[in-house]
Amino acid sequence: MVGVWLSCISSSRADIPNHYRYYQVASREPVKGTVVGPDGTPIAGATVRSLSTKQTTTTNEKGEFTLPAAEGEKLTITVVGYNDQEVTVSGTSLRVTMTIGSSQLGEAVVVGYGSRKKSDLTGALTQLKADNIRQGVTISADNMLQGKVSGVRIAQSSGEPGAGVDVFIRGVGSIRSGSTPLFVIDGVPLSNDNVSAGSPDLGLGSTDAKNPLNFLNTSDIETITVLKDASAAAIYGARGSNGVVLITTKRGKKGDPSLTYDSYVGTSSVIRKIRVLTASEYRKALPSPTFDHGGNTDWQDAIFRNGFIQNHNLSFAKTTATGSFTASLSRLDQNGIIKNSDFNRTTARLNAEESFFDNKRLIVKMNLTASNIDETGIPNGNTAGSDGQFMMYALMANPTRTIFDSTGKYTNFNMIQLFNPLYVLSVYDDRTNTFRVLGNVEASLRLLPGLNYRFNLGLDKSTSERNTTIYPNVTDRTPQGAYVQNDLKYLTTLLEHYLTYNLAIQKHQVEVLGGFSYQKFNAAGTAFGMQNIAAQNAGVPPMYNPGYSGTPSSPSGYAQENELQSYFGRLNYNYDNRFLLTASLRADGSTRFGANNKYGYFPSFAVGWNLTHESFLQNVSAIRSLKLRASWGQTGNQEVPNKITQASYSLSAASGYYLDGTNLVNGLVVNRTANPDLKWELVEQYNVGLDFELFRNKLYGSLEYYNKTTKDPILNIPSQPLSPTSTVWANVPGEIVNKGFELTLGSQLISSKDLSWTIDVNGSTLKNTIKGLPVSQLFSGSISGPGLSGVTANIYTNGYAAGSFYMLNHLGYDQNGKDIFSANKQIFQGAIPTFNFGFNSLLRYKTLDLGISFIGQTGGLLFNNTALELNINNLSTDRNVLKKYVDAKANLGNQVTVSSLYLEKSDFLRLNNLRLGNTFTFKQFPWMQSFNLYVSAQNLFTITKYSGYDPLVNTDKSANGNQSLGVDYATYPAAKTFLLGATIKF
Repeated sequence: MVGVWLSCISSSRADIPNHYRYYQVASREPVKGTVVGPDGTPIAGATVRSLSTKQTTTTNEKGEFTLPAAEGEKLTITVVGYNDQEVTVSGTSLRVTMTIGSSQLGEAVVVGYGSRKKSDLTGALTQLKADNIRQGVTISADNMLQGKVSGVRIAQSSGEPGAGVDVFIRGVGSIRSGSTPLFVIDGVPLSNDNVSAGSPDLGLGSTDAKNPLNFLNTSDIETITVLKDASAAAIYGARGSNGVVLITTKRGKKGDPSLTYDSYVGTSSVIRKIRVLTASEYRKALPSPTFDHGGNTDWQDAIFRNGFIQNHNLSFAKTTATGSFTASLSRLDQNGIIKNSDFNRTTARLNAEESFFDNKRLIVKMNLTASNIDETGIPNGNTAGSDGQFMMYALMANPTRTIFDSTGKYTNFNMIQLFNPLYVLSVYDDRTNTFRVLGNVEASLRLLPGLNYRFNLGLDKSTSERNTTIYPNVTDRTPQGAYVQNDLKYLTTLLEHYLTYNLAIQKHQVEVLGGFSYQKFNAAGTAFGMQNIAAQNAGVPPMYNPGYSGTPSSPSGYAQENELQSYFGRLNYNYDNRFLLTASLRADGSTRFGANNKYGYFPSFAVGWNLTHESFLQNVSAIRSLKLRASWGQTGNQEVPNKITQASYSLSAASGYYLDGTNLVNGLVVNRTANPDLKWELVEQYNVGLDFELFRNKLYGSLEYYNKTTKDPILNIPSQPLSPTSTVWANVPGEIVNKGFELTLGSQLISSKDLSWTIDVNGSTLKNTIKGLPVSQLFSGSISGPGLSGVTANIYTNGYAAGSFYMLNHLGYDQNGKDIFSANKQIFQGAIPTFNFGFNSLLRYKTLDLGISFIGQTGGLLFNNTALELNINNLSTDRNVLKKYVDAKANLGNQVTVSSLYLEKSDFLRLNNLRLGNTFTFKQFPWMQSFNLYVSAQNLFTITKYSGYDPLVNTDKSANGNQSLGVDYATYPAAKTFLLGATIKF
């Protein structure tokens, strides 16, 4: 001990008994300590501070620190994700065990080729956990994002079970290709190509293949992470332009082995009906009784049904000292709300992990999913014209007709281009089987402290067979009957090697990643069929014995292959948990592009500043966390047809010559002009973000501004003079700009032992503009209707949003009900909604839980092609019509004209999901951990002025190689669903 003597100011004062006072101050010796988590794992980067001297240090990668301190001195230890700890120095060594905090900043967030703490992120991304996304019926993972992530919009291409959806992340960035993001499941990037066979056109239009993500059991999903800005997505280079969605599946957790049975049953009905005339209204509207057939039929009720759904999922998991495993088996059966549309899926999954050697030096993981899907479909092809679409048959059917005639057979309308919809269903049979296996093996080897080598070998294989039959019938849709079998085989293989190095020196933390990736895609398909087949129920169905009857048609087939070879690297730097830096670069080489541009290079750069670690915010108790981020980066789009950079030739008799005067020699025809200079579409994006947690997590969220620009778009444009073909695929000058703001707000309003209430809201704005295109206009959005062949609704032109509408402006009706149009066509913006939002609430009281989810959008328009086909002049041709045209007293002589009459606002507010549950525990059954019983309602109500089935729709009506936007054509409607479910944990 050291004595410090101080002289008294006055030795004569009577109240001071001694002339001197003696103070003892403890000596300051170096104190060594270790900071660990609840499981004993060392925590690197924790801040250790003396409350007396304000001196600070940071723990190294082993959780160790050294700080001069005196006996009895108080130290505070802080690190994101854990509660602050205050300890008193006793001796020269300390061991501090941190406890998990309520802050979200310590969460591990999945990123490309690794994970990061949320507090260390510099990019714009959102991670969703299984508990927050499993609500209602979700056949595919992309549907689970609905209303959960700002900047992400989900639009249905069809409400049919297992059908595809359109996922838009920060707008539309391409004219030619779609906006589907890259999906990565447990480290395996999936192709966006179809993995199930499409249907042929047997006079009723061809239907698209189903959703390629519907093979995955959503109960197996642990997290979904959406990478939105270029900094987060650039590590995936040429496939990151539309964003990246990372999906991880469940693994075993520490604790006792678990066995879980999850099941629900439910019923579905159409979300709403289109308001056509009833039988009595139709009779009143008819100009003469000629088309009054004496019946009373609601044809929508006739084709719709209450669909039944059931799902059963059994999973078990176990964790040992060296590894873990999880296995699951599930069965889903869903009857669609239209007769003859069903979806049945059986899925099995196994995830295993084991470690070897000293301190888990080698870790091997395996993920395997096998799925078998059986589907039946209806003839609802979006490529059908005005005379061949099943839904239009039902909507246009005269309500005074009967379903059956006096003999009990289906009523024959005896019309052309319009048939009894139930009769069409009875002679049409469409069945698809798809078997898919997705798996990968990962190995991680610790070469040196902080240096790890990782290996990833993946495989994605699917086989699909589609059997489509239309039996001989009384319509003009292939009246002699036909059968077609389409087969598709798809195989993707993946090989990746990469190294990661982590280094922590006092206040500096560095992570370096470098790797190589090779992915190969193989697709092959065949088709064959029979014409003039035997009548239905006469002998063996063609799908079982195609040769039983009929005349064979010419078989066809194809095979395609493409490869992607990549090199990538990333640097993460953290200084004192205050300043963050992330930089990445990926080089992608693709066989899809020309010889002069095989490789593309995609850099990104991002910085972050944790303001709460600065002295000027240290004593602001209301701010728990405040981080400012900024990023810039480039990604690419390689979604172009294979071989389009190469010339294509074929032999043609029409171009042949009689070289010897007698025998015709086929001539050579050039089908495609080569372009070895074709390169990637480039997407450049800026992002500024602010993350915050305030008032002890009572308010948290983020605010983003983004500017995303697509450059060098790829289009099929007119070729140069003297070229062998009239068009050529080429990069053209021009830009597609998407910019806007995103806001995510959340609050733990109440957090106590018996009562908790959490609310999350998100919203995003979007402004889309086309700039600098060298052509005056491009068209898309093919419209179906009588006399409208080749007519389109969408336009791509400078100064307007992508897919704006180009048509005559309908100004109303004159005194005779005649249409009044503008003199010239006008441009209407709104195919892309300008504001999307979601609201989610979870209230828990003791064992009860109540979840509510709303979604909505504003600022959008839809071209209602269905309404066009239900025009007023249908009353003159024995067809039904929308009631609103009769109410408007439109003239029966009005011709069908593409105009703003059919443009409607797509604004809506929807109660997307409502769930009420209760968790029971039974002391008399100690082997049962918990029993959760719940009821759920999906799509319970929708507030909208849109007159179609669903305002959240996007029918694929692409034309001229350009994607369509905002067109609705007789889409299979969405369903309202009620469920009763239970989850039992043992």
